Formats: sequence, C-alpha cells, structure tokens
Amino acid sequence: MTVFAAGWLFFKGDTSDYELLKHQLADPDIKVNEDGQYCPVQEQFSNAVSTPCVSVNQRLPWLGRSPAVVEEYLSFLSNLVSAQTVYLRACLKMVVSNFKPSEFLPVCVDILITQYDLPRSFDQCHQALQLIGRYVPSTSCFLMPILIDNFPFVQKSSRTLECYVHNLLRVAVYIPSLRRDVLELIISRMLKLDVSAPRGEIEEVEENAVQQELKGEQEEEGLFDMDEDVCSVKSSPAGTNVMVHPVAERLDTLMVVLLAFIKDMCHVNSCLDVERTKDLYKDLVGVFDKLILPTHASCHVQYALFYLCSFRLALAEAFLEHLWRLLQSPSHPAVLRQSAAGYMGSFLARAKFLPVATVRACLDLLVPWLHLYIDSQDSGSRAYCDITLHGPFYNACQAVFYTLIFRHRSILEGNMKKGLAYLQSLNLERIVMCQLNPLKVCLPAVTNMFAAITRKYQLVFCYTIIERNNRHILPVVRSSVGGDCVSTNTNPLDSFFPFDPYCSDADEDDFLRGETPETKGVMGMTPGSYESHLHSPSSVGSPPISFLQRPF
Repeated sequence: MTVFAAGWLFFKGDTSDYELLKHQLADPDIKVNEDGQYCPVQEQFSNAVSTPCVSVNQRLPWLGRSPAVVEEYLSFLSNLVSAQTVYLRACLKMVVSNFKPSEFLPVCVDILITQYDLPRSFDQCHQALQLIGRYVPSTSCFLMPILIDNFPFVQKSSRTLECYVHNLLRVAVYIPSLRRDVLELIISRMLKLDVSAPRGEIEEVEENAVQQELKGEQEEEGLFDMDEDVCSVKSSPAGTNVMVHPVAERLDTLMVVLLAFIKDMCHVNSCLDVERTKDLYKDLVGVFDKLILPTHASCHVQYALFYLCSFRLALAEAFLEHLWRLLQSPSHPAVLRQSAAGYMGSFLARAKFLPVATVRACLDLLVPWLHLYIDSQDSGSRAYCDITLHGPFYNACQAVFYTLIFRHRSILEGNMKKGLAYLQSLNLERIVMCQLNPLKVCLPAVTNMFAAITRKYQLVFCYTIIERNNRHILPVVRSSVGGDCVSTNTNPLDSFFPFDPYCSDADEDDFLRGETPETKGVMGMTPGSYESHLHSPSSVGSPPISFLQRPF
C-alpha cells in the first residue's frame, strides 16, 4: 500500500490502511535496509507532502534515531516547507518543542540517560532549523514568536531552563538577525527570577543551610568518638555548585550559560575579536536600555554587560558615556536618569579594570554638572530638598560620593599632593552645603563613609549637616500585628548599587561591614577571571561549554 493510495482511501472514509501506515512510521524500531537506506514506505511518504499523513509525519519520534532515519526525515521537512509553506509554522513548532528535555524522562536512571542523548538531539534540531531556513528565507520572521511561546515557565527546573536557553543562543549564532531579540527574551525571563529573589533573601537561605549543615556535623561528632587520624568526607551546600535557594539556583544556572555565550562570541582561538565584540555590545546595550535599566533592584542580570565591558577598556568607556548621556538628558524620564546615575556610580566604584584616569574623567563630568545644577536652582523658588523635583541631582551626588568612597585611595596613591589638589578642586563642600542638602537623602551608609573620608583628608566637614538632618527626620508610626512600631525611611531615594558583589561576602567587602573599603572591595572581571565557573552545571544532558565551537 503506497502513501498516495492510503491518502485516497482516507478521503473516501476507509482509514484502516492509513492507520496501519501511521503506526509503521511511528515505530521506534523502524528498519533500515541493507543499503543503509530508509524503508521504502518512508521514501514514498517523504515525497507525499500533500496527503493527510503530513501531520502524522511531523509528530514522528525522529530524534536520536539512526543517521539514515534522521537524514530521510530532514529530507521530508525540506520538501514539505518548500512545496507547502503553509506547514512552515507547524514544522518550526515541532522543532522548537524539542529544545527542552522531556519532562517524563527520569533524571537519575543512568541507562535511560545513555539512550537519550540530549546534545545529539539538540544538534539534529538545529540541523533541521538551518535546513528549513535554507529553503524558506523568511523563516526568521516566523521563528521568533514560536521561540517566545515555547519558553518554559520560570518555575521549571534549572535543567529545563538551561537547555532551552542554550538552544536559543545557538539559534542566535546561525541566525544573527535574531540575536538581539533572543537576548531580549532570555534577559526578560532572567529578570523575573532576579527581582523575585533579593540578594539578602538568597544570602539568608544559603547561610541557614550552612548553619544547619554545621549543626548536623557537630551532632554527629558528639555521637561518634572517632580518632583524630581518621578523615571523614563531609558534604555541605557551600561545597557544591548547587544553591539551596531554588530561584537562585535557576538564575545562577542561566547566568553561567549567558556568560559562556558572551565569552565564546567575543573570542576566537582565545583572542578577542573586536568587531564581533562591538556587535554584541550594541545588542546588549539595547537590551539594557529596554529591560535592565527600568527594572528596579535587579541584582545579577546586569553583570552580563559588566562582564562584556571587562574585555576592553573602550567598551567600558563607551558604556559610561552612554550612562552619562542618559543622566544629563532632560528628555528622558527622571526615573531612568536616576537609575543611570546609580549604574554609573556603581560601575565606577566597583570595576577594577577601570584605570584612575577614566574614573577622574567621569568625575570631571559629574561634578561640574552638579555645580551647574546648583547654580540653576540657588536663585529659584525650588531651592530646597525635594526628591520629586531634584531626583537625578541627588542620585548623581550619591554616585560621586560612592565613587570617592571606593576610589579615593587610587586617586591619592603615587602622588598624595597632586591627588589632594585634585579632590580639593572638585569643591565638594559647595555640593554638600547647598540648599538642596544631598546628604539628607543619600543612604546613611554612603553619607557616613563619605563624611569619614572627607574629614580625614580635610576636604569638607559633613557631621554638622548630618546631625542637623537627623534632628529634622520625623519618625513614622506604623501599626502591625505585634503593635505599633516607630521607624524612619533610611532610603528615600529608593536607591541600590547594581554592581555590588555578585555573591557578597562580608569578610571581603568592607563597605558592607561599614568600614572604609580597601582596594580588594573593587571587583575585577576579565575573560580569565570567570574561567573556572564558565561551564555548564552537572545536570543530566546539560549542554557542553564548547557548544559554539561545534560545526552546525
């Protein structure tokens, strides 16, 4: 029975031969003849692109089968989309649906893992996509909505999210026109994870897990009196790559995949490719403006751009210039200008790869702008402390204070006299003493640290203003289940520092301990500094780190 005959009988109402043919095609043990060719029924079927069997053929379990079967199926797909473009969306959906591991595949059964080779299946999926794109040039226009619709829910397992993001980034390699859209999709989903798990919450969960582990070990030591010479193997959450906080584990997994993609895209044979890096930078800055900058209190995702900027000083300076243009532009919403100031100050303070000359150049932009702003307000009717009126000004002040907290030593070292002369030329006293009163709205930690440093070098005396501001701060009475409580708003700017350490450790970051930061509080991130971390987690079937070096 040929496919055409089965299709004709199907239209006539006789479905018996059609069902028989369908089951033959769906047989996972379908045979290949002695010449290595697919069975004749499939050869006939692959050319029957106008029969009712097309929808069945699209659902065949073709992944992971013999090369002959896969080749024949790919031939069918190419014939189908070239002859009947109405099936293009269905074929794309079928391929993209295989970007995720099967939810019914047991993760812990080694024998099944060996049989179900995910990397090989992913390779076959991308081979199919590229083949379809070769026959239908408009494939990219139809593919992006399908990629969006098939993105797993963010509460799915780390393994599922990792595999799907890995495959999205592979698509971005051989369809460059989709790269920015793909990055936008991935980062938008990562931001949902990021804002749902604040850094403090993650650190608390991880610390509790460590304490529980230590408590369990101490109890074991109390129960068993073992000789000191006997070594015991201990496992703890801190000693593994898996985080206890479930959202943090998903986010960490996706960050590893994204940073690996950035590293591989920018480097060819371990050497930086400047043009490829510039192109990727443009895409990431576009995504930053659209998604990351307007997102408040994102703690991790922005490090993708931080990492890229560490590859070349020109990129870091371009990013700072971009933030500066956003900050000083009155045509942008105040909330975005304030966010740009926060990013600029945090980047200047934390990026160890920035030389002192770049830091001073940025201060030479920020500080004169502050003085001009004070000039424009001093004689007006709005020369008073008001966040609504002067939000960008206050955030720019805090960016300057924060930068000096971390970088004053590097400015002064080498030639103390010249360094002090430069800091005195900034005329910080005028900024601090102005009627807009920036110390009143800056974070207390920043204000106190800045006051200590400026007093040490006799640049400005802030404590009189701080004490006056403290006397004028009105406490707020809030009612709660446990009774009324009195509190004050210690963060009126609702500010945050986006490039504070990715995984902060109070022993390594003096600022978080309320002490004057040492040089080690500044973060260095170069292509080699993440080398030991840029590998896929040990989840079953996870994509290898060298996925971009594979021939497609």
